[in-house]
Amino acid sequence: MVAVQTPLAYIAKRWTPSPKVLRRAALAPVVMSVVIIVTGGAVRLTGSGLGCDTWPKCTDDSLFATPEQGIHGAIEFGNRMLTYVLSAAVGWAIVAARSTKPWRRGLTRLGWAQFWVVMSNAVLGGITVWAGLNPWTVAGHFLAANALLTVATVTWIRAGEGDTAPRPRVPLPVRRLSWALTGAAGLLIAAGTIVTGSGKHAGDSSDVPRMPFDWVDAAHVHAALAWLVCVLAVGMWLALRIVDAPDDTRARARELIYVLVAQGAIGYVQFFTDVPELLVGAHMLGSSLMWIAVLRLALSLRERPLAAPGTPAAPDAALTAA
Repeated sequence: MVAVQTPLAYIAKRWTPSPKVLRRAALAPVVMSVVIIVTGGAVRLTGSGLGCDTWPKCTDDSLFATPEQGIHGAIEFGNRMLTYVLSAAVGWAIVAARSTKPWRRGLTRLGWAQFWVVMSNAVLGGITVWAGLNPWTVAGHFLAANALLTVATVTWIRAGEGDTAPRPRVPLPVRRLSWALTGAAGLLIAAGTIVTGSGKHAGDSSDVPRMPFDWVDAAHVHAALAWLVCVLAVGMWLALRIVDAPDDTRARARELIYVLVAQGAIGYVQFFTDVPELLVGAHMLGSSLMWIAVLRLALSLRERPLAAPGTPAAPDAALTAA
């Protein structure tokens, strides 16, 4: 009996992506994750959060936005359509990972993890619409988008590495400082959702409920966490110089500091100018870039050398200490 091949196995048998193609395929979901975060923010900032009345359809009778829904319906529906572009990017990454020779099973699993995060967040987006833009579900929707950005960034970095066991490039105390920096950055992003959920941009022109916190107090907590992240980032930069870390690792620390300075400037300007929509959108973009920079720095503290030509990959190690 002839075994029936899956579509992925069929493609893999006939195509082998070059390392450059694999890397580009893994980068595509990173780019689209940032795009979907920023455009999702644009939906809220333009008051288009309920531009489509329901989900998965745009209205009870139409899958698409109707002229009666005006510009808000077009914006909301356009953002929904970007989910398909994101899904295509994730699919390309999965196909490229599956088609590498030898097959990198761990990288393929990371691709499928992205797929399931996209699907679950699409459902969460629908629940957000059904709940009338409840700020807690809006916050969950944003955090899920950042979870996708996390997995996509890890996949992108892993695509440029081998599947050998990870080896540390800096001493343990420096790696622990990196863990603290990553945790603080995660808390900073989560605190940002509290500022948003209690703030002025509810996402719709109707009376959308807000989180039961004072917006100014939430912004102050957010700023305190931002300063903590800045202190830890500068500490990382100094520690990497002291231990004479590799040049690329120190470059990642400098890049993070640059992003934090720009992000902090935008944050303070928007606070003192009554949070204009354009600056809030720029701050959301900066949040994504900051998180990517944090992850790149953390993952640069270890290395996975490429296996010698002809040496089989170690599939079971692909997800270990990613």
